[in-house]
Amino acid sequence: MEKFAVASGHQLTTQTVAEVLRAGGTAVDGAIAGALMACVCEPVLASPLAGGFLMVAPPNKPVQILDAFIQTPKNKRSLADTDINEIEVDFGQVTQVFHCGSGTIGTPGLIPGLFEAHAEFGRIPMPELVAPAVQAARRGTVITEFQGEVLGYVEAIFMSSEGSRALYVPEGKLLGQGDVLHNPQMADTLEVMALEGPRFFQEGEVARALLSLSGGHLTAADLKSYRPVGREPLQLTRQGIEVYLNSAPSLGGVQIALALQALPPNPDDRQLARCFYEVARIRKETDLDHHPADGEKILLDSKMVNRLRKTLTDHQAATRGTTHISVIDQNGMGVAFTLSNGEGCGLIVPGTGIMANNMLGEDDLVPDGLNSWAKDTRLASMMCPMALRDNTSLTMMGSGGSNRIRSALAQVTLGLIDGGEALEPAIHAPRLHIDDTPQILDFEDAGTEQRRDALLAEFPDANPWPRQAMFFGGVHAVRQSRNGFEASGDERRSGAVLTN
Repeated sequence: MEKFAVASGHQLTTQTVAEVLRAGGTAVDGAIAGALMACVCEPVLASPLAGGFLMVAPPNKPVQILDAFIQTPKNKRSLADTDINEIEVDFGQVTQVFHCGSGTIGTPGLIPGLFEAHAEFGRIPMPELVAPAVQAARRGTVITEFQGEVLGYVEAIFMSSEGSRALYVPEGKLLGQGDVLHNPQMADTLEVMALEGPRFFQEGEVARALLSLSGGHLTAADLKSYRPVGREPLQLTRQGIEVYLNSAPSLGGVQIALALQALPPNPDDRQLARCFYEVARIRKETDLDHHPADGEKILLDSKMVNRLRKTLTDHQAATRGTTHISVIDQNGMGVAFTLSNGEGCGLIVPGTGIMANNMLGEDDLVPDGLNSWAKDTRLASMMCPMALRDNTSLTMMGSGGSNRIRSALAQVTLGLIDGGEALEPAIHAPRLHIDDTPQILDFEDAGTEQRRDALLAEFPDANPWPRQAMFFGGVHAVRQSRNGFEASGDERRSGAVLTN
């Protein structure tokens, strides 16, 4: 019997990947089909008019990354001439500001990326990979509890246009748990795309429909000229395990690498909190957000690592929407695929059933404010698909969660490498996170009383969360070892797994 492992943020996504693997597809085939299904059943988190990062670990070959993330437009309208709206999302214990409207749409790269990955690693014809998503969009998908919660957070965005309301508010009330989302226009769009290829999105009907939205920055040249970029991963070794991370212009990979290189073996949560505090401070001090391409040279310089190690020994600290798919197939090929639509721009591209991204309105990606992005540049991102590999095992993982991605993945990695834990306990251990602005520690108060007291003694203004929450990311991971296949999905973001 064929053997594999799959973990994702939705049962339909995971089932789709598994069906492709059972049909003889590669891990990349499965990830492609799963990503398209995620666009149907996880519509806040994924979209064909968005982007992502695909890490591939072929057996006995170097790990590769395909950057299919958002490119900024070649030209920029004045702020007065753009369509941008602001909303505030309440996560329960923290709030975050998001922006939507056509002025927040960046050049999408997901579809060109899927076809490029398929050309190199695919085995099953694209129409067959698209078919499950097409069928699901036509027959309708049931809104899960988690997807209903996510929709509720961004209700203002999904209520902001007539096209979006027609899909997501069909009877005057936003779809919620148990309701069925029907999207026949997306089904038709994906079906044609499978036959015509990426040109349909870059020069054909979808491109023209996207450009018909008024108040945006995109032009035909932006869509036509987009190309996915192949990159070598950022690599380090911790306790004999090779760690592969998303490389520049990723902001997440280099910060995870700095933390992993500076932390001592088996750090406790207080040391972790100190480390995340210092990494956030160093990120701001070195102006990393404005120089992402230089991040590895700046942050991973031996002087910087040693400085952080000393700080962790001596110092007493003072006071967005993403989903992920991990796959390993029967031949040992691993894939970690993180994709994001931001929260969506609020506008359905006419005739497609697809909401485009709002990446140009993301404070995490454009930290200097609206319209401060540099023209014709690949946006940096916290998204960080990862691989851990040694002579006996391969682990593929990643997380959603905006700025929390780096802390979630660092903590799980430490549990796996230093703690020697299985995937399940490493992923479900209580998490913590700290940002540079404001410098407040958030932590899941799900551990021992001693842990809680230690964190509050170090960070008196810390914000305890009474339960695990999607705010802290959602790590979905798979592993192949001598013991077979293992998969774990993060309950914080409705993880769904299958092994065979």
